[in-house]
Amino acid sequence: MIITRRAFTAALSLTGLAALVGFSPLRLITEAIAQSAADVAKPVSLPDMALGPKDASVTITEFASMTCPHCAAFNATVFPKLKSEYIDTGKVRYVFREFPLDVKAAAGSILARCIAKDDAGKYFAVVDMLFKQQGDWVMKNTTETLTRIGKQAGLSQQSVETCLTDQALLDKVSADQRFAAEVLKVNSTPTFFINGEMVRGETSFEEFDKRIKAQLKS
Repeated sequence: MIITRRAFTAALSLTGLAALVGFSPLRLITEAIAQSAADVAKPVSLPDMALGPKDASVTITEFASMTCPHCAAFNATVFPKLKSEYIDTGKVRYVFREFPLDVKAAAGSILARCIAKDDAGKYFAVVDMLFKQQGDWVMKNTTETLTRIGKQAGLSQQSVETCLTDQALLDKVSADQRFAAEVLKVNSTPTFFINGEMVRGETSFEEFDKRIKAQLKS
C-alpha cells in the first residue's frame, strides 16, 4: 500500500490529538487514504467515461493526454489486454479522464467528448483512433486531421468547428485537470489510480495483473 504525501501529512497533523482520545495513527492514515480514494472516485465538471460495471471490485482511473506518446503506447499494447482479461469479464471498471498537457491535447479531448456525447463505448473508440493517428494530427495539420476524424465519426464541418471553439467545454476540461493536479497530485501522463492507489507512468500488463489480483483477493 502506497501512502501518499497528502495522506501522510493529514495523519501526522492529527497524531497528537489521536493519542489523547485513544485513536491509533494507523487508523488515521487509513482514513486519510480512504478520503484520497474518494477524491479519485468523484467526477468534477465532466461526467466520467467508463467501461465495466459500476459495482466492479476494482476501479482503475487513467489520467492521459491525447498528445502523450507513452499514453498512446499504453493504449496500443496494454489496454487491450486489460480490457479482454478484466474489463469485459466484469472484474474491473475502467475510467478514462483527460489531462491535456498542451493545446492540441485539449482539442483532441474536446473533439472526443463532442463525438461521443454520453456514449462511453463511442468515446473510447474515438480516443483509440486519436492515439493511433497521433503522429498525423499532433505533428502536422492538426485542425485538418481533427476535422477529418470528426467527419468520419459523423460530425459536419460546422459541428467540428463549433466543437473545437466550445469555450464552456474547454473550461470544464481545464477545471478537471486542475482538480487532478491540485488535489490528486497528478503531474504527468499516464497516471493511474487502482482503487485509489497511484501508479505513475507507462505500466506493463504484468504489473497491472499483479496489482489487480491483489485487490481482488483483499
